[in-house]
Amino acid sequence: MGVTRLSCILLLCFLLFATNSMAAEIHGRSSTQLLWYNNIFNNRSEQDIAQYLQIGITNIDKDGKLSIYGYGRGSQDLSNGNGLDGRLYYLYVDYRDLFGKVDLRAGRQFVNIAAGNALIDGGKIELKNVGPVALTVLGGRNVIFGLNGELSHSDDAVFGVAGDLVGFKNTDLEMGYFAKWTNGSDGPARETLGGMFKQYLFNSLKLYANARYDLYGEVFSEVLAGVKYFPMSNLILTGEWYQSYPTFDADSIYSVFAVDRYQEGVFRADYRLNDMFSVNAGYSRQDYGEDGAADVYQLGCRIRPIEPLEFNLSYDKRSGYNGSLDGGIIDVTYDATKQLQLAAGLQFDVYTRQDIETTGHEIARKYWGGAKYKLTKNMNASVRIEDDVNPEFTNDWQGRAVFNYDF
Repeated sequence: MGVTRLSCILLLCFLLFATNSMAAEIHGRSSTQLLWYNNIFNNRSEQDIAQYLQIGITNIDKDGKLSIYGYGRGSQDLSNGNGLDGRLYYLYVDYRDLFGKVDLRAGRQFVNIAAGNALIDGGKIELKNVGPVALTVLGGRNVIFGLNGELSHSDDAVFGVAGDLVGFKNTDLEMGYFAKWTNGSDGPARETLGGMFKQYLFNSLKLYANARYDLYGEVFSEVLAGVKYFPMSNLILTGEWYQSYPTFDADSIYSVFAVDRYQEGVFRADYRLNDMFSVNAGYSRQDYGEDGAADVYQLGCRIRPIEPLEFNLSYDKRSGYNGSLDGGIIDVTYDATKQLQLAAGLQFDVYTRQDIETTGHEIARKYWGGAKYKLTKNMNASVRIEDDVNPEFTNDWQGRAVFNYDF
């Protein structure tokens, strides 16, 4: 909580500083939201009001190199009177092109390299324009959110370093190292090596791959390899193979449990006939190791019979491990006027589950409807209401009303 209060004070100081700067520009979005839903833990109807604020301050200095960005939320439970809850997602200072070679970022920020990612209170340094490899170094306090606030300890930390290949038009390559320390751990609780690769060939082919190797478990925790082929401008063929092996921190009790490797092979085709009609189809094979496998078929289309009306239809069929499913989604949007858009939809699933004794198929349905109205160029309001009907709930109503102001 102390970190959040300090960050809010810093944000206020930054705003005052930027306001006094003739060159500074302040832009962002304020989003006020009212939410109502059923609490799954006590089956009670609850209402929350939340205020989101996203802000960017640019052109603070005459060269336009210094910027400040922030995003946070404050919410109030209107049903139980639990008090105001705040959450700061990011607040950082960004300075670019120091000496034409260095980008600096300090504060709460999301960092992502091929070897890992985290939300940190810390810093990131990027060294560029020094040859064929750009270097990134990052580190700081690891920020972990729980249901009722931050769960981080004072000595939770992360560190990462990555090198990116630059100067090659059709090739992207990154290699990196990522480490995490948890409260009371002797040495890193997790160390990961990672890589990312993309290659474009013949103006119609894209090869890509991502991999992460867990040094503690001595196993590849994630591997993705794929190819996209563009035989025509309106046709995309995709083939992917993905593998995941659960890994845990060295000081976690779960690290002693046996786990299964998950693998999935995917083929997908996307075809756009014209502005009125497009279709997609796919097949995936899901392998759960010793537990078995499943086959999944997907089919979808987008239809725009007239300019203001659009239908999105999808159908899924799954059979194999842990049961079967047949289901579909219909989503309709209609631009009633230039300011008003209406939307409605239906999801219908028929399924069986191997782990629960049933007398036959179970059915789940979801209905939703909503509208969005553009009040002015920088203000809009929207509402969405949905109801779930399934074996667990006769009715499960939830909704959201939103007012957005862009500045």
